[in-house]
Amino acid sequence: MYNDTSKHNGQIIYFSHGGGPLPLLGDASHDKMIQFMEELPYRIKKPDLIIVFSAHWEEDIVTIQSGQEPKMIYDYYGFPDAAYNIQYPCKGNHNQALKIAELFKKSGIDCRLDDHRPYDHGSYIPLSMMYPNAEIPVLQISLHHNLDPLTHLSIGKALRPLLEENVLIIGSGFSFHNMKQFFLEGKDIEDPKNNEFQDKLIEICCHEKDEYGKWENFIKWENFPNARYCHPREEHLLPLLVCVGLSIDVGTNVFDDYILGKRATAFLWK
Repeated sequence: MYNDTSKHNGQIIYFSHGGGPLPLLGDASHDKMIQFMEELPYRIKKPDLIIVFSAHWEEDIVTIQSGQEPKMIYDYYGFPDAAYNIQYPCKGNHNQALKIAELFKKSGIDCRLDDHRPYDHGSYIPLSMMYPNAEIPVLQISLHHNLDPLTHLSIGKALRPLLEENVLIIGSGFSFHNMKQFFLEGKDIEDPKNNEFQDKLIEICCHEKDEYGKWENFIKWENFPNARYCHPREEHLLPLLVCVGLSIDVGTNVFDDYILGKRATAFLWK
């Protein structure tokens, strides 16, 4: 198992990517998130490659985006025309996709390449704020449609050798994702149920030093306080499990504020 922290050059982050294209449309409920995203490159080392696990891509087999010049998909509906003119013209990295496929195979994880997969908004919305010049190659990797916690922890663990390289691995989701509750009670109103869940994420990601303990907790994440209230469906949480599987040390809570009127958190490992 890869656990040599002396060679740990890579960085891992899980964050909440907001509501569709709203962060790039000047939506006031994303102000704190926008500030965080714009400042994040000054808090981390500039990577040579960015790998994104987005909540908006699931497959029946783990799938690796392998095109050299991926297009974009506007996977949201009902927004102004400007939302469908967003461009993020970064390059892919076919050779790294092949390397990632080999790492998955060595760990017994079935995978495939997809030369035609476009970037979804879980990638290009946050990256447009972080690295607006689109100068860093980006490739996405899908979640598994089974939504199984152990599967996603294992996906992360399989990629630990990548941490020897100057790579940024992003879990792009939302630490609270109950669509019916957004704005239901007004702007930035305290939500005790969500607070308990976010506090539990902080406890496990930032204070649990034992790898077995972290995995056991996240395998049973449905036992967290108000888990299904915060995540009626877990696709926006699973990118965090990939990051936890990747991680060697405890993380740092680098964002704890309101997005779309609800408390959301982000975690960094470096």
